Amino acid sequence: MLHELSITSLGVISSARLPLRPGLTVVTGETGAGKTMVLTGLGLILGGKATPDAVRVGADEAVAEAIYDLPESFEGRALVTDAGAVIDDDGTVTVVRTVGSSTRSRSILGGRTVPQALLAQVGEELVTVHGQADQVRLRTPARQRQLLDTYAGPRHGEALARYRAAWAQWREAAETLERMVASEDVERARLTRLRDDLAALDDAAVQPGERAELEATGQVLAHAESLRSLAVTAHDALAGESEFTAAVSLEAARKALDEATAHDPSLRALATRVADYLYGATDAAQELASYLDRLEADPARLDAMHQRLSTISAAERRFGRAADELEPLRQSIAEELGADADWEDRVEAARAAHDRARALMIECAQEVTEGRQEAAERLAAHVEKELTLLAMPDATVQMRVEPREPGPFGADTVSLLLSAHPGAPARSVTEAASGGELSRIMLAIEVVLAEAGGPAHTFVFDEVDAGVGGKAAQAVGQRLAALARTHQVLVVTHLAQVAACAAHHVVVSKASDGAVTVSHVREVEGEDRVTEVARLLSGEQDSASARAHAVELLESSRVAP
Repeated sequence: MLHELSITSLGVISSARLPLRPGLTVVTGETGAGKTMVLTGLGLILGGKATPDAVRVGADEAVAEAIYDLPESFEGRALVTDAGAVIDDDGTVTVVRTVGSSTRSRSILGGRTVPQALLAQVGEELVTVHGQADQVRLRTPARQRQLLDTYAGPRHGEALARYRAAWAQWREAAETLERMVASEDVERARLTRLRDDLAALDDAAVQPGERAELEATGQVLAHAESLRSLAVTAHDALAGESEFTAAVSLEAARKALDEATAHDPSLRALATRVADYLYGATDAAQELASYLDRLEADPARLDAMHQRLSTISAAERRFGRAADELEPLRQSIAEELGADADWEDRVEAARAAHDRARALMIECAQEVTEGRQEAAERLAAHVEKELTLLAMPDATVQMRVEPREPGPFGADTVSLLLSAHPGAPARSVTEAASGGELSRIMLAIEVVLAEAGGPAHTFVFDEVDAGVGGKAAQAVGQRLAALARTHQVLVVTHLAQVAACAAHHVVVSKASDGAVTVSHVREVEGEDRVTEVARLLSGEQDSASARAHAVELLESSRVAP
């Protein structure tokens, strides 16, 4: 609920404070007095567009300030607290909107500067404005569907929520399947390429360290004869048949030292060392003999090694990897193929998930459709009853629910049809309703929705009585009062019949000194209210007959003058 609205330097209004209370409050005033500026100020604190030309001439900036409730149950309360705004202990928050004549607009919520969009998001949930521009929304199928869903009640809302979740799940499954099918050829080509690579690596079977080992062995085989000659020379020098080998010389030296130790024991260590040299030379000669036994020229084996090295080199060139990296690559490809081996199964699983999601979505859509069809009959009858009270007794209303392709809000198109008088065909409200009729239809729908239950709300009607008069105007006032029994209602009107039904009456008046025009906003009661209602009736404040009619009208509307 809005508690008050303060305006400074906005249009013709220099400074005004508009008290707002529960129930029905009407705002009246002469043409050009500034009633529109009251709504402009309200629009600013609700996040409406700010234009510098709205600033009063001579002022640097215009300011609109309001206080409204943020109940604990309000869904947008978290947005407000997340923005750092301060909510008072009584659950209210102050919003200030400043519009500079040459500077940027500023939005302050709960003491914190916030984006204009946040004010709009919060305001949209708290206040519903019905004006000539806003009535256009009734002409759209989306708005008509929203009205029907709201009227259908909380159980239908739960069904709609289930459908929206199912629809989102189906869309996700459909997109997943579409991507998989679209990439199927690419995926198959990738898997074929991987299989070819794995086969080539399996055929090559290159092991880490294999190239180095082959190259070393190849060096031996390629120089086998030279190695044999050199090994023979070394063997003969150590322990060959010659009488001047290393072994013969070392043996002679050992014997001489052994004899010498009999006369000089200090030579024993040296004799031992020479003996060790002798043993070493003998062992080396034996190993060389074994080496010569193993060493043989094998052209076939050398050719095989060259072929193997050629195979390894080809694999290195193909995969751009060193020989020692080929086996890890083979293992990686094998693992990747193992993970993708079930591609067909995964495609089928995605297709099955899509079919299940679609079946659930269709099931939920049918539940939503049935709820809308049932609510459409009740809503049409309820609105017709209200239109009878609004001096449209011959109007016939239909809420038509027709099938369509599933979308985010169901598988239905909802349209509001109107037959304004007997014999007239039921046509879309876009074509069948005049401005005045559309205003009354909007009011009838809001009253119906209010009677259907729901949290308290604030409604603002900008000349909802446009195009009506007489009994119809009185009926509009009575139905606005009925709506105000459970909601806060603010109405800008020029009709006395509507003004007389209000619990609170605010008058916007203007005064001019010939150079500057200033508007004032004040709440009227008692005789002042009779005077204003009389002016609305006849245009004259002091007419005795108009004042008598005003008193009668106020009494008949059950509002004390």
